[in-house]
Amino acid sequence: MAEIKEQDAKLLSGSILTDFDMQLIGEGNFFKSYEKFGAHIIERDGVKGVNFLLWAPNADWVAVIGDFNSWDKTKHLMHKHESQGVWELFIPGIGAGEKYKYGIQSHFNGFYVQKCDPYGFFSEMRPKTASIVFELDKYEWQDQEWVNEGRAKHNNIYKPVSIYELHLGSWRRRWNSSSHDESYLTYRELADQVVEYITEMGFTHIEIMPITEHPFDGSWGYQTTGYYAVTSRFGDPYDFMYLVDKCHQHNIGVILDWVPAHFPKDSIGLGYFDGTHLYEHSDPRQGEHTEWGTLIFNYGRNEVRNFLLSNALFWLGKYHIDGLRVDAVASMLYLDYARNPGEWIPNRYGGRENLEAIDFIKRFNERVHLEFPNTLTCAEESTDWPMVSWPTYAGGLGFDLKWNMGWMHDMLEYMKNEPIYRRYHHNSLTFSLMYAFSENFILPLSHDEVVHLKRSLLDKMPGDMWQKFANLRAFYGYMFTHPGKKLLFMGGEFGQWKEWNEREALQWELLQYDTHSGLSKFMKDLLHLYRNEPALYEVDTSWEGFQWLESSDVDNSTIAFLRRAKDHNDELIIACNLTPVPRQGHRIGVPKPGYYQEILNSDSESYWGSNMGNGGGLDSENVAWGGHYHSVKLTLPPLSTIILRSPRP
Repeated sequence: MAEIKEQDAKLLSGSILTDFDMQLIGEGNFFKSYEKFGAHIIERDGVKGVNFLLWAPNADWVAVIGDFNSWDKTKHLMHKHESQGVWELFIPGIGAGEKYKYGIQSHFNGFYVQKCDPYGFFSEMRPKTASIVFELDKYEWQDQEWVNEGRAKHNNIYKPVSIYELHLGSWRRRWNSSSHDESYLTYRELADQVVEYITEMGFTHIEIMPITEHPFDGSWGYQTTGYYAVTSRFGDPYDFMYLVDKCHQHNIGVILDWVPAHFPKDSIGLGYFDGTHLYEHSDPRQGEHTEWGTLIFNYGRNEVRNFLLSNALFWLGKYHIDGLRVDAVASMLYLDYARNPGEWIPNRYGGRENLEAIDFIKRFNERVHLEFPNTLTCAEESTDWPMVSWPTYAGGLGFDLKWNMGWMHDMLEYMKNEPIYRRYHHNSLTFSLMYAFSENFILPLSHDEVVHLKRSLLDKMPGDMWQKFANLRAFYGYMFTHPGKKLLFMGGEFGQWKEWNEREALQWELLQYDTHSGLSKFMKDLLHLYRNEPALYEVDTSWEGFQWLESSDVDNSTIAFLRRAKDHNDELIIACNLTPVPRQGHRIGVPKPGYYQEILNSDSESYWGSNMGNGGGLDSENVAWGGHYHSVKLTLPPLSTIILRSPRP
C-alpha cells in the first residue's frame, strides 16, 4: 500500500482508548486489554482499516511495518499517548491477513529492533515471525449447551476429572509417501480424531501442552513469543476454535498449559522490548532464569499484570477454554529458585518469597473465578508451599487443584523397584495419605516423566514382559482409586515403549499386539468405571471418602482400602498386590456383611493377565478382622489391583 494520503491524516488523530482505559492501564486493572491493544479491524468515519496499539514507553518512535508499505519504517509512524507510554496508529485500507511488525527506535543507546505484536492474534509459520492481522469474532460456536450447562456439571472438583495430556504435534502425524516423512495434522483433523478417541477411552478432559506461538519446536511450547496467538503450525485461530468446539459438543473439557513464569530471549519477543527491560526485571538476579536461559516477568509492574491477567481471560473468553494449568509455579513463588547464594535478591522483609508474584497469582485466580466461575485453575507446584488450592480469602493462592508431585515421585520410585525389594519401601506406597487432604490434588503422570532418559512408564516397570504390563496395570488401578483427580500423558494408556519425542508420532502400531491392546482395554474399562462410580471421585478431599483396611502388610506388599461416596452406602473396596506372588485366602476386614461383587480385576485375561480372581465376587464371613466385625477371604492375583462393590443395605 502507498503512503497514507493527506486527506486520510485526520483518521490518525483519534484514539480507541478512553480516559477510563488510560486510568485502568495505570492501575493494572485493564483486564480486557486485548480488546484495544494489538491490531484490530475497525471503521472510522466510514473508512475501514486496522488500528494498532502498542505499549513501548521508552521508544523515541515506533513504526508499523509490513507488506502494505514494503516494510519501510518511515511510512507509518505511530502517535504516542504520553501519559501511559502507549503508541497508536490507524491505517485505512488494510485488513485481515496483513503481515506486520513494529519497528521500535529506543530512546537509549540508538537501539532499533523489529518486534512481533505482543497482542497479535496470529503469526506466520516458523521460521518466519511476522504477526498477521486476524479477526477473531467471526467463528460461529456450536457449544452453547456445554457453556451454559455442561461446564458447570463436569468441570468441578466434586466430579470425575481424568485428564489426557496432549501434545498436538506428536500425538498422531500424517505419513507423506512422496517425501517419506511425517507432517503435522491440522487442528481440524486433530479435532475429529481426538474427540473420537477420548470419547471411546473415557477421559473427561484433555490438557493441551502450550499452543501459544513459539519459534522453537524443542521447547514444546513452553518458551512463548506470542501469548495471544495460537501457533500456526496446525492452522489458524478458527481451526483451533473448531477443536475446542468439537470437544465441548462431546462433553470433553479443554485445559490449556499457560506459561506466565518465564519467556524466551528471542529478539522478536518481549525481552528488552523498547531498548529497556520492559516486561522483565533489569537486574538478572530477579529477571533471568539462568537454568532455563529465559526471562522472568516483572509481576510488580501494572502494565505487565494487565498483559498477563488479560491473557488468561482472553483464552477463557475468546476460545471457551475450561481450565488453565499454570506451569512452573514454584519458580514464581521463590526468589532463590534454582539460584545459589548471592544470585538472588531477598524481598523487603529479607525473605525468599516473591511477594509480587504471590500477589499476582492470587489476583489471577480471583479474577478468573469471578469472570468464569466454572473454570478450573491448576498449579504445577513442586514444593510444600501451603494452601495452594485454598481460596484467597482463607489465605491460600486460590487454585482449584494442585499437582501432587510427591505422590508421583514416591510411586514411580516404588514401582521401579523389583517386587522382592518393595517391602523395604512400603512407606512410599502409603505415605501420600498422610497429606492427601491438605490440598485438592491431581495425581499427575505427565510428559516430564517420560523424557530425558527417564524411560517410558512401561519401560520403568521391572521384570519380564508379562510383569512389566502387570505392574503398570496394577499401578494404574491404584492411581485411579487413590483420592485425587487424574492426569496421564498420551501414550501411557496403551504402553508406549519409547520415550516421548516431540518430533515423532506415538507408537500406535503397538496396538496390534495383545499386550498393548490388553492394557488399552484395561484403561478404557478403568476410565469408564472411574466416571461411573461416585465413590471414586465425590469425596476426594477428606477422610470421609477414604478408609484404610490394610496399610501395614509390609512383608507381602499388599494394601487394601475403602472409597466412599457422599451417599455413605455407596462404597468400593480396593485391594492391591504388588508382588508376583498370588495371595490366596488373603483376609481383610470389611465394614458390612453381604456379597462383595468384583467389578474390575487388572489380572483378567482380557487385559493379558493370568485370569486369577474371585469368581465375580464373594460373601463376607462373620470373622472379625482389622477392627471390623466382618471380613472377606480374597484371592489377590499377582501384580494386580482388584475393585469390589460393597453391598448396599
